Amino acid sequence: MDIGDTLAPKSDQLNYDDLIAGSRTVTIVGKKILDPETNQQPVWLELAEYPGRPYKPNKSMRRVLQMVWGGKSDLYIGRKLTLFGDPNVTFGPNKVGGIKISHMSHIDKPTTVRITIRQAVKGPYTVKPLVEQAPVDWLEVAETVATIDNLRALYMDAQAAGATPEVLSKIQAHQARIEGEQVNG
Repeated sequence: MDIGDTLAPKSDQLNYDDLIAGSRTVTIVGKKILDPETNQQPVWLELAEYPGRPYKPNKSMRRVLQMVWGGKSDLYIGRKLTLFGDPNVTFGPNKVGGIKISHMSHIDKPTTVRITIRQAVKGPYTVKPLVEQAPVDWLEVAETVATIDNLRALYMDAQAAGATPEVLSKIQAHQARIEGEQVNG
């Protein structure tokens, strides 16, 4: 088990702490818009990667979404965002950290919008297009690797990329076969 799996905060939403280790590309699978008069976080974006823990963008990131994708939130379903934890986000006078958007699908060039940087100060904020890469066939790659060190590196890369436990197990089995051949050969 990866120790990172034990660090997820117990919360009903995606938090800054979830992204301290690095950015994460997520897929929007649902949305809920609540009454902004009675809810401080009126937009909830349900994410495939965090079931039951929606991303609730702050007002500045809601402005980014609206200015880049438009205001029709029904169109957001199936689109992707890359989210990152920014330790410089403030709440009142305190730096508390927050979630920002770095990349968005369905745009073809970097897009700069003006958002509130701090109280009464607006500035530019740029999001980049999210270019999706074809998934790696880790097992196919593993079959071409002939050294234990390279297989260990491949295993680490596959694990970091989110390969399934089944794929990781098969890479380990391939490594055991190679080790056995080296011992017997």
